[in-house]
Amino acid sequence: MMPNDKSLKPFFVLWTGQAISLLGSQLVQFALIWWLTQTTGSATVLALASLAGMLPNVVLGPFVGVLIDRWNRRLTLMAADSVVALATIVLAYLFWADVVQIWHVFVILFVRSLGGGFHRPAMQASTSLMVPEAQLTRIQGLNQALNGGMNIASAPLGALLLGVLPIQGILAIDVVTAVFAIGPLFFIAVPQPKKKAQSPDDKSSFWADMEAGLRYVKGWPAILVLMGMSMMINLVLSPTFSLIPLLVTDHFGGDAMQLGFLDAAAGAGIVTGGLLLGAWGGFKRRIVTSLTGLIGIGVGTLLIGFAPVDAFFMAVIGAVLVGSMLSLANGPIMAIFQACIEPEMQGRVFTLLTSLASGMAPLGLVIAGPAADMLGVQAWFIVGGFVTLLMGLIGFMLPMLLRVEDGRISSQLVTAVAD
Repeated sequence: MMPNDKSLKPFFVLWTGQAISLLGSQLVQFALIWWLTQTTGSATVLALASLAGMLPNVVLGPFVGVLIDRWNRRLTLMAADSVVALATIVLAYLFWADVVQIWHVFVILFVRSLGGGFHRPAMQASTSLMVPEAQLTRIQGLNQALNGGMNIASAPLGALLLGVLPIQGILAIDVVTAVFAIGPLFFIAVPQPKKKAQSPDDKSSFWADMEAGLRYVKGWPAILVLMGMSMMINLVLSPTFSLIPLLVTDHFGGDAMQLGFLDAAAGAGIVTGGLLLGAWGGFKRRIVTSLTGLIGIGVGTLLIGFAPVDAFFMAVIGAVLVGSMLSLANGPIMAIFQACIEPEMQGRVFTLLTSLASGMAPLGLVIAGPAADMLGVQAWFIVGGFVTLLMGLIGFMLPMLLRVEDGRISSQLVTAVAD
């Protein structure tokens, strides 16, 4: 059950601190990817970097979800942010000492991703207990707008800072912004879902919790369909966008500022779509909004893929379209999960869905890196665009998927599964 007190003030205090920390994280991500691009010029290295940042969520996701549902979520958020900050400090030292190696960057990206793997589902699961159900879609719209705003600010700012600061200086900014995420957690109470008392050291209970999460998802067939579509999209689309730096340098002959401009264009689209979703709330059936957004993502990706070498503006238009449609696709889906999944199950279900849906991306990255080195990065944009467009159209033909919000599992069944 959700608490009776629906005041949003504690949530937005926490949300603001996380937003400030996100800016630092975006700067680090931009700086490290550009450093790898300039240092190696290899699509394979960029693919491996994306793989290092993805593996923790894919491999450890189901285990992490069980722990999130068992642990105190406020302390989990604090610990996750602290681990990410410590990893950044280590990498800053390696750059300062001029001993950094590419594998060092891979390891730190892995550790930062591991911290994020705990942080994201813990924050998502906490949101449903701090925000009224009727406002969840609008909150997700604001989240999408925030992410887009960070892209607008962080990409050009990151390119500018790379010209005036050593990379360890940018890493230090991320450490400072992490304080704004951790600090409010000392004073804000993050609600805990009601659950049976269990010992954290009870291994049998841990595995029983994991089994309950698996059975919960299996009992909601529409979610399985949605997950299958996500796996197919991630197989082709995630590798595509990890190769944007090489698209800028190799195809358009651009530099860091053009990369920043393309990222900012996508961010502007995300902000526009997020603000639209926040004000409008989407169609009555949230899944219709998501599928419409999915079709738009496919069209925008195709625009980028077919952009001639002298038509950078066409790629920018595609990036704006992709960004705006991302907000419409992702926001309602998360609102569906937060509204329909029982609070005490959300950590497990969120991480399980993320892990399985993201599991195809590493395979795509392994294939995309060498293939893009041989065939050019545009090929992956074209394939990714067609597949995404097709998935959106197929979704409208599946009545089960269109009724996904009607297929939630009852509280009685959840209790029976947990027992």
